[in-house]
Formats: sequence, structure tokens, C-alpha cells
Amino acid sequence: MPDTSLLADRYRVGRVLITSSRAEVRRGQDTVLVRDVAIKFFRPGADTSRVDDEIRALARLSHRGLVSVFDADPSADVPYAVLERVEGRTLHDRVSAGRMSIGDVRRLGAALADALAHVHSHGFVHCGVKAATVILGDDDAPRLADFGLAHLADGTRLTKPGQDVGATAYLAPEQVHGENITSAVDVYALGRLLLECLTGRRQGPPQVPDGLPSDLARLLMCMTSPSAARRPSAQACLDALPVVGPPTLVTPLRVSAPRVPDDLESIRGELSPRDRCAS
Repeated sequence: MPDTSLLADRYRVGRVLITSSRAEVRRGQDTVLVRDVAIKFFRPGADTSRVDDEIRALARLSHRGLVSVFDADPSADVPYAVLERVEGRTLHDRVSAGRMSIGDVRRLGAALADALAHVHSHGFVHCGVKAATVILGDDDAPRLADFGLAHLADGTRLTKPGQDVGATAYLAPEQVHGENITSAVDVYALGRLLLECLTGRRQGPPQVPDGLPSDLARLLMCMTSPSAARRPSAQACLDALPVVGPPTLVTPLRVSAPRVPDDLESIRGELSPRDRCAS
């Protein structure tokens, strides 16, 4: 007889890890493969077709900088997804303990840019990049989680309107104004996130702190430009973030030769005024 105390006769459900208006994430264990997992239960009233589309689409993404989807049942009485469980803290917890060094921020930025470039290359926009959605494993390697706000690159939202919109500090101007959503919103959010790591606090209007290496300052200026068209791609951000010093586990999978990306060529040389990257 099946064990009715197990979800899908397989998963043992544990305590709550994270809760939000659209879902609850609990600890779990896969009793077949004997491994720890996280189980995301969608709230009652969730649009089943949207949940199905989100899970099936995002399950196609496979990158060490993303939390993986192992299993799912969008048609269950309570739709759920079984996810890789990453033990550790969030980047929000890390930044709350103090600002990060320039070298660590470069490595973090390169790893997250690499993950976002993978997401974008598959036609998705994350739309929820913030300190609370970056999980630092025991090895401090960052994993980008929570695709609950994801869009397709054609502007189709994968999740039901009216759900969490994330911290407004990370929202690009075009998101605030209800304009077209493109991968540039993720680059903007990543730029804001890196500024938060460097300063140890969230900012109002983005301000690049003094004393940064000129290449990093220029890149952050462009990533947080009010104009989506002037922001570099995630891949260009990766290329512009050469990792110096000893290799670490947050070094991206594809380490490109350090160079200034094409969309930043206009600001080579000395540190330029912000309006060179702003509209």
C-alpha cells in the first residue's frame, strides 16, 4: 500500500523555509533517491495553466547558478514543484552583516551575470533579482532562485498578475512605468544589487561610490542607466567583470577573456560622467 503520509508517495514534507503571497516553500526529502529537497506549494487560487507553464519552461534551464527543478505536479489539489535544496544563507543575510570587498563583488557579479545570460539565452527574463532571491551555499557559491515573477522575452508573463513585485529598490524605471519588460530589467536589478553589496545598504537613486576601479564604476553606471537601451547585456557584464586573484567557486562556468564589451566602447578611458550612460 502507498504511504499516504508522503507527498506523491515519495516526498516527506518538513518545516516551512520561505512563505510569500503566492507560494510556500518547505523542507522535504526524496525518499526514493534519499536526498534533501525543497518543495514549493502554490497558494490556492493560483492559475493552474500559468503554474504549469512556469514549471515546464523553467525546468528546461540547467545552470549551476540556478536552483534546479526536479519534479512537479501543477494539476495536484495543491500544485507543487520539487526543487534543489541549497543549504546556506541569502545574500540579504550576508549584506546585513557588512559590505563586501571589491573582489568578492566582482566574483559575485560575474557568477550572477553568467546565470542571467543563460536565462536570457533561453528566452526568459527573471524579473525578481534581489538580495533575498540569491542563495549562498555552504561554499558561498551564489544560486539565483524564485522565478515567480518570470516573463518570456516576448513580454508574456508566466505568473498571475497581482503577485509579489519584489523590492521596489531593484525595479527598473520601465517596470515602474508599466512599459515593455526585457532582459535589461535584470541587468538593472543586478547593478543595484552589486551597489548594495559594495555599500552595505540599499540606495534611493543609484549612486556609484567613490574609490572604485574605473572599469567597475563605468560598468555599474551603465547597468543602472535609466535608459534600458544603454544597459549592457548580461553576457557583456560577465565579459566586463574579470575575476582577479585566486579562483573561487563563485567564478562563472564560462570565464571569458577580460575585455570592455561592445556596448561600453563609448565610455573607454577615464571615468566618464554618469550622463554618458543615462538618457
